[in-house]
Amino acid sequence: MAREGMAEPQVIDEHLVSLHAPASYEAEQYRTLAHTIELMHKDMGLRVLAVTSATAGDGKTTTSINLAGALAQTSEARVILVCADLRKPSVIEHLGREYPHLVGLSTALQNPAYTLTQVAERLQRNLSVLSAGPCPDNPYEVLKSPRLGELLQEARQHYDYIVVDTPPLLLVPDCQIITKWVDGFVMVVGAHKTPRKLVEEALNLLDPARLVGLVFNYDDRTLSGYYYYYNAGQPTAHHGQSWSRRLVTTLGRMFSR
Repeated sequence: MAREGMAEPQVIDEHLVSLHAPASYEAEQYRTLAHTIELMHKDMGLRVLAVTSATAGDGKTTTSINLAGALAQTSEARVILVCADLRKPSVIEHLGREYPHLVGLSTALQNPAYTLTQVAERLQRNLSVLSAGPCPDNPYEVLKSPRLGELLQEARQHYDYIVVDTPPLLLVPDCQIITKWVDGFVMVVGAHKTPRKLVEEALNLLDPARLVGLVFNYDDRTLSGYYYYYNAGQPTAHHGQSWSRRLVTTLGRMFSR
């Protein structure tokens, strides 16, 4: 699996509550999302989950890291967080590490001699991270390589959950390449920030069958529950309902910057 030994303690982003404050109310909201993913993993075999957004600044990377951290809180779960945003990666920065890493996803994509084990790093006991690595001259062409599918297949053999932090949908075409290699997508929407038109444009680029749900970030509304399902705009109980209905999760305003 990941390189031997856990990474040295770092000063991480305070918004990564699943890592540094797992008992907090804020982290509990991410555990609710993780619980839904765990059910889908059991019922549908969902293992590779991509997290994206319509544009930049919606909290996509923060959500990716917190979700991976929440999934890894189950002692028997093995989780890897993959930074697939080769153009403007920020996973490593959020984790308080120096960038650029000498090796990472881009390294393994361009040089098949590198295995997943060689480029991944253990972050915590059962949580590993694969950084983006050095930015290639043409990220789109690098991601188009069949090698990406091979690496994710290798990850399936070693990890229960693979959380992929992808580039924003509307800024570059990279995310659409990744679509065929993942089991599902979660799209992060900045509440009171992301224009509805951009959300609609981004949703049109995704296969509805692979859309696990939407995460509304920076939302300060008070809801009776953490999540609910809806069909054609009508709330429904989740028991016995199809997983194809979109999940709506509201994350509190404490995550805003």
